[in-house]
Amino acid sequence: MVCSMTGFGRCEVTEGQRKYTVELKSVNNRYLDINIKMPKKFNAFESAIRAELKNYMKRGKVDVFISYEDFSESDSKVKYNKAIAEEYFNYFKEMSTDFGLDNDIRVSVLSRFPEVFTMEEEALDEDEVWSGLKKAINGAGKEFFESRAKEGEFLCKDLTEKLDVMYSNVEFITERSPIIIQEYKTKLREKIQDLLEDKQIDENRIAMEVTIYADKVCVDEELTRLRSHILATKDTLLSEDDKDGIGRKLDFLAQEMNREANTILSKSTDLKISDVGIALKTDIEKVREQIQNIE
Repeated sequence: MVCSMTGFGRCEVTEGQRKYTVELKSVNNRYLDINIKMPKKFNAFESAIRAELKNYMKRGKVDVFISYEDFSESDSKVKYNKAIAEEYFNYFKEMSTDFGLDNDIRVSVLSRFPEVFTMEEEALDEDEVWSGLKKAINGAGKEFFESRAKEGEFLCKDLTEKLDVMYSNVEFITERSPIIIQEYKTKLREKIQDLLEDKQIDENRIAMEVTIYADKVCVDEELTRLRSHILATKDTLLSEDDKDGIGRKLDFLAQEMNREANTILSKSTDLKISDVGIALKTDIEKVREQIQNIE
């Protein structure tokens, strides 16, 4: 299936006293660019997180937001730093001796000094945390992929409709091209006849002029290549084969179609072909813009 590069996915997973929330958002980008915002305690999982996410995306600028809540009472604990408390106490005794003052230090006073008591986070059980986090990543990834695939269906439908219109315009130019040669020949004959009046017309000269004109305005090769590119684009969109990286292939085909349309327009001397050529080029630009959204 065709996937868009714009997508969204979100998942919350609660296991025991822990809750994991993962949110994914993406926009167009030439390559895969994953930006992760998460708690520092999850830094050790970054490589594993990226590896999981790559199962759901190939291209695009993807912003990943991970939040974590721990409702357990064992999330942190108080640590008593005996060595620091002892050092404070010894200095108080020294000050008492130096200044001849009573040492009235109490435990309640000593405990208020910096670093005597500190809060320390419990070490994470990495296997347990990764288990919950991985479930949230995969849940968000699946929703993210589904949103891209759904938008991709609309893109595919819109593009195939535009390609059908483009193909019919190519057929019109193909049918019209021989007619303008004949029209030129008729106009040339009438013009020469008016100039020569009753004198005999040199048919060989007319044939030569028509041949030169036909060579200048001939777009057979361009039409053949353009028709081929349109069919190749449509086949790529509708193919059931692996769709990895088709956005780049389609973008190349769109560039080639644009090149052929420009050449057809530059050679055209016929108003009807010019009008259809402009419509063709406009549709190619629309197709190319849409292709920028395809993964």
